[in-house]
Amino acid sequence: MKALYSGVSRGTEGLVFRGQVPQSEWQRMRAPFQKGDFPFPVKYGYSSVGTVLEGDTALVGRTVFSLYPHQNVYTLPANSCVPVPDGVSPERAVLAANMETALNAIWDGKPSPGDHICVVGGGVVGLLTAYVAGKLPGSTVTVIDTNPERAESANALGLYFALPQNAPRDQDIVFHTSASAAGLATALECAGDGTSIVEMSWYGAGNVAVSLGADFHSRRLKLISSQVGTIPFERQPRWTYRRRLETAMSLLADPVLDHLITHRIAFQNLPEQLPEVLNKASDVLAALVVYEEQIC
Repeated sequence: MKALYSGVSRGTEGLVFRGQVPQSEWQRMRAPFQKGDFPFPVKYGYSSVGTVLEGDTALVGRTVFSLYPHQNVYTLPANSCVPVPDGVSPERAVLAANMETALNAIWDGKPSPGDHICVVGGGVVGLLTAYVAGKLPGSTVTVIDTNPERAESANALGLYFALPQNAPRDQDIVFHTSASAAGLATALECAGDGTSIVEMSWYGAGNVAVSLGADFHSRRLKLISSQVGTIPFERQPRWTYRRRLETAMSLLADPVLDHLITHRIAFQNLPEQLPEVLNKASDVLAALVVYEEQIC
């Protein structure tokens, strides 16, 4: 396989880079083709798009997605390659793993047509979750973020945007992706009575204060965890990981999603630029690693 592009998962890869994966999760958090053991340094990553050079004749010459780390040439089993469908560019296909996370969260939250939906956290996973939720007929979806520059990306996807102080209230369902205590507090405030707050953030080894006093119980709010590592129990008899990934890939056919790719990094420059890309204060939305045409 010759890599064309790979995507940097700023949330999870940032925790790995900073050595914040708790020891209890070292096995569960292993990437499918990870080399080395936690803590950092390890060869980590799971959003690679490339061209098949040899092997399975049905795949040779095709552009495929795989859950492989950042590497220019590599070998992997044929059944770990998911062909990129027509209508999805190789660049956009690197968002497949993030779209899988968004799809899984939608399954966990179970939003319905006509719902008023709020997504707190305007990173790439939050925006993809909001994008999918926005496809429900009659839904109204608002993205909440502290960075006003995220409004442009939200609006490009046909979504509303608000700063936390202007966040809507009485929402039918809320998704939280900001990985911050302040964001979770905002998510609780946005929720209407009896609403579910789907917690998509993973905090690694960190502890997060959650306000479960005040009106949390009287309003019968529900805090639901969502994690892409497993398919929701009610879908497991019918859905495989392969089917979920193929479905996520098909949801990337809309060219408007190109707005989410804000930075491009040459593969040879990744070691020096990765610390800034993974910096929580960075303005990076989705970073695309670009590989040279020739095989090195």
